[in-house]
Amino acid sequence: MSMNGRALSLPLLLAFPGLSFGVGPIQVLIVDGQNNHAWQQTTPMLRKILESTGRFKVDVATSPPPGGDMSRFQPRFAAYNVVLSNYNGDSWSPETKAAFEEFVRNGGGFVSYHAADNAFPEWKEYQRMIAVGGWGGRTTQQFGPVLRVRDGQTVRDASPANCGHHGNRLPFQVTMRDPKHPIALGLPTVWMHAADELYDTLCGPAENVDVLATAHSDPANLGTNENEPMLMAIRYGKGRVFHTTLGHDPEAIQCTGFIVTLQRGTEWAATGRVTQRIPADFPKADQASTRSIR
Repeated sequence: MSMNGRALSLPLLLAFPGLSFGVGPIQVLIVDGQNNHAWQQTTPMLRKILESTGRFKVDVATSPPPGGDMSRFQPRFAAYNVVLSNYNGDSWSPETKAAFEEFVRNGGGFVSYHAADNAFPEWKEYQRMIAVGGWGGRTTQQFGPVLRVRDGQTVRDASPANCGHHGNRLPFQVTMRDPKHPIALGLPTVWMHAADELYDTLCGPAENVDVLATAHSDPANLGTNENEPMLMAIRYGKGRVFHTTLGHDPEAIQCTGFIVTLQRGTEWAATGRVTQRIPADFPKADQASTRSIR
Protein backbone atom coordinates (compact mmCIF):
# COMPACT_ATOMS: atom_id res chain seq x y z
CA MET A 1 0.00 0.00 0.00
CA SER A 2 1.26 3.49 -0.76
CA MET A 3 0.24 7.09 -0.35
CA ASN A 4 1.34 9.86 -2.74
CA GLY A 5 3.71 7.39 -4.31
CA ARG A 6 5.47 6.58 -1.03
CA ALA A 7 5.23 3.24 0.73
CA LEU A 8 3.51 3.29 4.10
CA SER A 9 5.68 2.13 6.95
CA LEU A 10 4.96 -1.25 8.55
CA PRO A 11 4.38 0.33 12.00
CA LEU A 12 1.63 2.55 10.52
CA LEU A 13 -0.06 -0.43 8.87
CA LEU A 14 0.11 -2.45 12.08
CA ALA A 15 -1.27 0.42 14.15
CA PHE A 16 -4.23 0.88 11.78
CA PRO A 17 -4.97 -2.53 10.21
CA GLY A 18 -8.23 -1.34 8.68
CA LEU A 19 -6.57 1.65 7.03
CA SER A 20 -7.56 2.41 3.45
CA PHE A 21 -6.63 5.54 1.51
CA GLY A 22 -8.57 4.59 -1.63
CA VAL A 23 -5.26 3.87 -3.40
CA GLY A 24 -5.10 0.35 -4.80
CA PRO A 25 -7.38 -2.55 -3.94
CA ILE A 26 -8.79 -3.39 -0.53
CA GLN A 27 -6.82 -6.30 0.89
CA VAL A 28 -9.10 -9.19 1.91
CA LEU A 29 -8.22 -12.42 3.70
CA ILE A 30 -10.71 -15.31 3.50
CA VAL A 31 -10.27 -17.79 6.33
CA ASP A 32 -11.48 -21.37 5.70
CA GLY A 33 -10.36 -24.98 6.08
CA GLN A 34 -13.05 -26.40 8.37
CA ASN A 35 -16.81 -26.05 8.04
CA ASN A 36 -19.92 -28.20 8.10
CA HIS A 37 -20.67 -26.47 4.80
CA ALA A 38 -18.92 -26.94 1.44
CA TRP A 39 -16.15 -24.38 1.93
CA GLN A 40 -14.07 -25.91 -0.89
CA GLN A 41 -16.81 -24.82 -3.31
CA THR A 42 -17.87 -21.55 -1.72
CA THR A 43 -14.48 -19.93 -1.03
CA PRO A 44 -13.54 -19.67 -4.75
CA MET A 45 -16.99 -18.20 -5.45
CA LEU A 46 -16.66 -15.63 -2.66
CA ARG A 47 -13.26 -14.68 -4.03
CA LYS A 48 -14.65 -14.20 -7.55
CA ILE A 49 -17.56 -12.12 -6.21
CA LEU A 50 -15.21 -9.70 -4.47
CA GLU A 51 -12.48 -9.50 -7.09
CA SER A 52 -15.02 -8.98 -9.90
CA THR A 53 -15.65 -5.45 -8.58
CA GLY A 54 -12.05 -4.35 -9.06
CA ARG A 55 -12.14 -3.05 -5.46
CA PHE A 56 -10.62 -6.09 -3.74
CA LYS A 57 -7.53 -8.29 -3.79
CA VAL A 58 -8.23 -11.58 -2.04
CA ASP A 59 -5.94 -14.08 -0.35
CA VAL A 60 -7.01 -17.29 1.40
CA ALA A 61 -5.73 -18.79 4.67
CA THR A 62 -6.73 -22.44 5.04
CA SER A 63 -6.53 -24.08 8.45
CA PRO A 64 -5.37 -27.62 9.21
CA PRO A 65 -8.14 -30.23 8.92
CA PRO A 66 -10.27 -31.19 11.93
CA GLY A 67 -8.08 -32.59 14.69
CA GLY A 68 -4.95 -31.05 13.16
CA ASP A 69 -2.32 -28.93 14.86
CA MET A 70 -4.06 -25.55 15.14
CA SER A 71 -0.96 -23.93 16.65
CA ARG A 72 0.39 -23.83 13.08
CA PHE A 73 -2.56 -21.72 11.92
CA GLN A 74 -1.38 -18.13 12.37
CA PRO A 75 -2.78 -15.86 9.62
CA ARG A 76 -1.19 -12.41 9.32
CA PHE A 77 -4.41 -10.52 9.99
CA ALA A 78 -2.63 -7.19 10.30
CA ALA A 79 -1.55 -7.36 6.64
CA TYR A 80 -5.18 -6.98 5.51
CA ASN A 81 -7.98 -4.43 5.63
CA VAL A 82 -10.70 -7.00 6.21
CA VAL A 83 -11.03 -10.68 7.11
CA LEU A 84 -13.94 -12.75 5.75
CA SER A 85 -14.65 -15.93 7.71
CA ASN A 86 -15.87 -19.03 5.90
CA TYR A 87 -14.85 -21.06 8.96
CA ASN A 88 -16.77 -23.21 11.43
CA GLY A 89 -14.54 -25.78 13.11
CA ASP A 90 -11.88 -26.46 15.71
CA SER A 91 -10.96 -23.66 18.07
CA TRP A 92 -8.02 -21.47 17.06
CA SER A 93 -4.97 -21.27 19.31
CA PRO A 94 -5.01 -18.65 22.11
CA GLU A 95 -2.36 -16.68 20.20
CA THR A 96 -4.39 -16.60 16.98
CA LYS A 97 -7.55 -15.63 18.86
CA ALA A 98 -5.70 -12.78 20.60
CA ALA A 99 -4.25 -11.58 17.29
CA PHE A 100 -7.70 -11.55 15.68
CA GLU A 101 -9.26 -9.67 18.61
CA GLU A 102 -6.49 -7.07 18.41
CA PHE A 103 -6.92 -6.77 14.64
CA VAL A 104 -10.65 -6.01 14.81
CA ARG A 105 -10.53 -3.96 18.02
CA ASN A 106 -7.89 -1.67 16.49
CA GLY A 107 -9.87 -0.98 13.31
CA GLY A 108 -9.67 -4.07 11.10
CA GLY A 109 -12.78 -5.14 9.22
CA PHE A 110 -14.50 -8.49 9.69
CA VAL A 111 -17.17 -10.23 7.58
CA SER A 112 -19.03 -13.15 9.18
CA TYR A 113 -20.43 -15.24 6.34
CA HIS A 114 -23.31 -17.70 6.90
CA ALA A 115 -22.11 -20.56 9.16
CA ALA A 116 -19.27 -18.48 10.59
CA ASP A 117 -21.90 -17.39 13.10
CA ASN A 118 -22.07 -21.03 14.26
CA ALA A 119 -18.38 -20.97 15.16
CA PHE A 120 -16.51 -20.63 18.45
CA PRO A 121 -19.32 -20.76 21.05
CA GLU A 122 -16.63 -20.82 23.75
CA TRP A 123 -15.00 -17.56 22.55
CA LYS A 124 -16.76 -14.65 24.26
CA GLU A 125 -15.08 -11.87 22.27
CA TYR A 126 -16.01 -13.58 18.99
CA GLN A 127 -19.63 -13.65 20.15
CA ARG A 128 -19.41 -9.89 20.75
CA MET A 129 -18.05 -9.40 17.22
CA ILE A 130 -20.90 -11.27 15.50
CA ALA A 131 -23.60 -10.03 17.96
CA VAL A 132 -25.71 -13.19 17.60
CA GLY A 133 -25.03 -16.78 16.56
CA GLY A 134 -26.56 -20.22 16.54
CA TRP A 135 -26.10 -23.92 17.19
CA GLY A 136 -23.09 -25.24 19.15
CA GLY A 137 -25.19 -25.66 22.29
CA ARG A 138 -26.18 -22.00 22.43
CA THR A 139 -29.18 -21.00 24.54
CA THR A 140 -30.54 -17.57 25.37
CA GLN A 141 -30.04 -18.35 29.06
CA GLN A 142 -26.27 -18.75 28.56
CA PHE A 143 -25.45 -16.58 25.55
CA GLY A 144 -27.90 -13.68 25.53
CA PRO A 145 -31.07 -12.55 23.79
CA VAL A 146 -32.52 -13.17 20.36
CA LEU A 147 -32.72 -10.21 17.97
CA ARG A 148 -35.97 -9.64 16.07
CA VAL A 149 -37.77 -6.73 14.47
CA ARG A 150 -41.33 -6.13 15.62
CA ASP A 151 -43.45 -3.16 14.55
CA GLY A 152 -40.35 -1.63 12.96
CA GLN A 153 -38.34 -1.77 16.17
CA THR A 154 -35.40 -4.03 17.00
CA VAL A 155 -36.35 -6.21 19.97
CA ARG A 156 -34.01 -8.17 22.26
CA ASP A 157 -35.97 -11.21 23.39
CA ALA A 158 -34.40 -13.11 26.30
CA SER A 159 -37.13 -15.75 26.54
CA PRO A 160 -35.64 -19.23 27.15
CA ALA A 161 -34.78 -20.82 23.81
CA ASN A 162 -32.31 -23.02 21.97
CA CYS A 163 -30.47 -20.85 19.47
CA GLY A 164 -30.08 -21.63 15.79
CA HIS A 165 -32.68 -23.11 13.46
CA HIS A 166 -33.89 -22.97 9.87
CA GLY A 167 -36.58 -24.51 7.70
CA ASN A 168 -36.27 -25.90 4.19
CA ARG A 169 -34.32 -23.97 1.57
CA LEU A 170 -36.85 -21.79 -0.25
CA PRO A 171 -36.84 -18.31 -1.83
CA PHE A 172 -37.84 -15.54 0.58
CA GLN A 173 -38.20 -11.77 0.69
CA VAL A 174 -35.60 -9.62 2.42
CA THR A 175 -36.69 -6.29 3.94
CA MET A 176 -34.13 -3.51 4.43
CA ARG A 177 -34.49 -1.87 7.85
CA ASP A 178 -31.88 0.91 7.87
CA PRO A 179 -31.96 2.53 4.41
CA LYS A 180 -29.47 5.25 5.42
CA HIS A 181 -26.66 2.86 6.28
CA PRO A 182 -23.90 2.88 3.61
CA ILE A 183 -24.42 -0.82 2.87
CA ALA A 184 -28.16 -0.37 2.35
CA LEU A 185 -28.20 3.06 0.73
CA GLY A 186 -30.05 2.87 -2.60
CA LEU A 187 -31.15 -0.75 -2.29
CA PRO A 188 -34.85 -1.58 -2.77
CA THR A 189 -36.78 -1.73 0.49
CA VAL A 190 -37.92 -5.28 -0.30
CA TRP A 191 -36.21 -7.81 -2.58
CA MET A 192 -36.51 -11.51 -3.33
CA HIS A 193 -33.64 -13.74 -2.32
CA ALA A 194 -33.00 -17.03 -4.12
CA ALA A 195 -33.62 -20.33 -2.31
CA ASP A 196 -31.58 -20.39 0.89
CA GLU A 197 -31.63 -21.28 4.56
CA LEU A 198 -33.48 -18.63 6.58
CA TYR A 199 -31.69 -18.62 9.94
CA ASP A 200 -33.86 -17.95 12.98
CA THR A 201 -33.48 -17.71 16.77
CA LEU A 202 -29.86 -16.56 16.71
CA CYS A 203 -28.75 -15.29 20.12
CA GLY A 204 -25.78 -13.63 21.77
CA PRO A 205 -24.57 -10.43 23.41
CA ALA A 206 -26.43 -8.40 20.76
CA GLU A 207 -24.35 -5.29 21.53
CA ASN A 208 -23.56 -2.34 19.24
CA VAL A 209 -25.54 -3.94 16.42
CA ASP A 210 -27.59 -2.34 13.64
CA VAL A 211 -30.04 -4.75 12.01
CA LEU A 212 -29.81 -3.80 8.33
CA ALA A 213 -32.20 -6.39 6.90
CA THR A 214 -34.67 -9.02 8.05
CA ALA A 215 -36.76 -11.83 6.58
CA HIS A 216 -40.05 -13.20 7.84
CA SER A 217 -39.61 -16.72 9.18
CA ASP A 218 -42.72 -18.42 7.85
CA PRO A 219 -44.47 -20.91 10.18
CA ALA A 220 -45.48 -22.84 7.05
CA ASN A 221 -41.76 -23.61 6.65
CA LEU A 222 -41.11 -24.49 10.30
CA GLY A 223 -40.41 -20.83 11.07
CA THR A 224 -40.91 -18.55 14.09
CA ASN A 225 -43.40 -16.08 12.56
CA GLU A 226 -40.85 -13.38 13.41
CA ASN A 227 -38.80 -10.92 11.34
CA GLU A 228 -35.36 -12.45 11.79
CA PRO A 229 -32.09 -10.57 11.13
CA MET A 230 -30.37 -11.45 7.85
CA LEU A 231 -27.81 -8.63 7.54
CA MET A 232 -26.20 -6.80 10.47
CA ALA A 233 -23.55 -4.15 11.04
CA ILE A 234 -21.68 -4.34 14.34
CA ARG A 235 -19.09 -2.17 16.04
CA TYR A 236 -16.31 -3.87 18.00
CA GLY A 237 -13.82 -1.40 19.40
CA LYS A 238 -12.65 0.62 16.39
CA GLY A 239 -13.52 -2.21 14.02
CA ARG A 240 -16.54 -2.75 11.79
CA VAL A 241 -18.23 -6.12 11.35
CA PHE A 242 -20.63 -7.08 8.57
CA HIS A 243 -22.65 -10.18 9.45
CA THR A 244 -24.60 -11.94 6.70
CA THR A 245 -26.57 -15.09 7.46
CA LEU A 246 -27.22 -15.68 3.75
CA GLY A 247 -25.43 -17.92 1.25
CA HIS A 248 -25.73 -21.53 2.39
CA ASP A 249 -24.58 -23.14 -0.86
CA PRO A 250 -23.38 -22.32 -4.39
CA GLU A 251 -26.96 -21.82 -5.61
CA ALA A 252 -27.78 -19.28 -2.87
CA ILE A 253 -24.45 -17.52 -3.39
CA GLN A 254 -25.36 -16.84 -7.02
CA CYS A 255 -28.30 -14.65 -5.95
CA THR A 256 -27.54 -11.11 -7.11
CA GLY A 257 -28.87 -9.81 -3.79
CA PHE A 258 -26.33 -11.90 -1.90
CA ILE A 259 -23.54 -10.90 -4.27
CA VAL A 260 -24.21 -7.17 -4.03
CA THR A 261 -24.72 -7.05 -0.27
CA LEU A 262 -21.53 -9.08 0.28
CA GLN A 263 -19.55 -6.72 -1.95
CA ARG A 264 -20.98 -3.63 -0.25
CA GLY A 265 -20.70 -5.10 3.25
CA THR A 266 -17.07 -6.06 2.75
CA GLU A 267 -16.16 -2.60 1.48
CA TRP A 268 -17.93 -0.98 4.44
CA ALA A 269 -16.21 -3.28 6.94
CA ALA A 270 -12.84 -2.37 5.43
CA THR A 271 -13.29 1.37 4.92
CA GLY A 272 -16.48 2.63 6.57
CA ARG A 273 -18.00 3.67 3.25
CA VAL A 274 -19.40 2.14 0.06
CA THR A 275 -18.48 3.38 -3.41
CA GLN A 276 -20.26 0.71 -5.48
CA ARG A 277 -23.38 1.48 -7.49
CA ILE A 278 -26.55 -0.59 -7.36
CA PRO A 279 -26.59 -2.82 -10.46
CA ALA A 280 -29.53 -2.93 -12.85
CA ASP A 281 -30.03 -6.66 -12.24
CA PHE A 282 -30.64 -6.30 -8.51
CA PRO A 283 -33.65 -8.43 -7.43
CA LYS A 284 -37.15 -7.00 -7.35
CA ALA A 285 -39.69 -7.47 -4.58
CA ASP A 286 -41.33 -10.40 -6.35
CA GLN A 287 -38.52 -11.63 -8.58
CA ALA A 288 -35.14 -13.09 -7.65
CA SER A 289 -32.10 -12.48 -9.83
CA THR A 290 -29.03 -14.72 -10.20
CA ARG A 291 -25.62 -14.59 -11.83
CA SER A 292 -23.40 -17.46 -12.94
CA ILE A 293 -20.13 -17.12 -11.07
CA ARG A 294 -18.70 -20.63 -11.25
